[in-house]
Amino acid sequence: MMLFAACKSEENHTQLLEYDGKYPDESATNMTITVSDSGKTSFIVNTPVFNRYNGPDTSYVDCPEGITIISFNDYGHRQAIVTADYACQINNYLFKAVDNVIIYDLSNGDSVITDEVIWDQRRRSIYSTKSVKQVKRDGSVNYGDGFDADERFTKYTIIHPHGEMAGYDF
Repeated sequence: MMLFAACKSEENHTQLLEYDGKYPDESATNMTITVSDSGKTSFIVNTPVFNRYNGPDTSYVDCPEGITIISFNDYGHRQAIVTADYACQINNYLFKAVDNVIIYDLSNGDSVITDEVIWDQRRRSIYSTKSVKQVKRDGSVNYGDGFDADERFTKYTIIHPHGEMAGYDF
């Protein structure tokens, strides 16, 4: 009876670590990463599962159960919240969030919804070339062919915007 219980536990542990037939070299659950610059918090990243894969040609990380990122402005106040159903590292400086990506701008109450966002650490920017939906605080909705923003989402531009726009938005 004792042996059976041990095998069952081991089987569940193996299922937890396997994703798409691959086993990560490192894995963590309920992980929080704080990114700071000169002693000031820039980002807080939360993910239920964080995996690191090391291969002979390439290494990468992924968050197969989603991710939440909180960005902070220069004064230490929360600026934006980004959520996505999946996130991964493309290379040493590019990260991608996909599926149900929502960026909520806490400073003005606007939201940007899309299927994919790329974070380019070299350019210190985030962007999307996928269709976006912008929901303004007043409830109006705009659409676009993507967006470009600084990495903290303090300023952003919708590419080819169309939809309901108030006159003061021009």
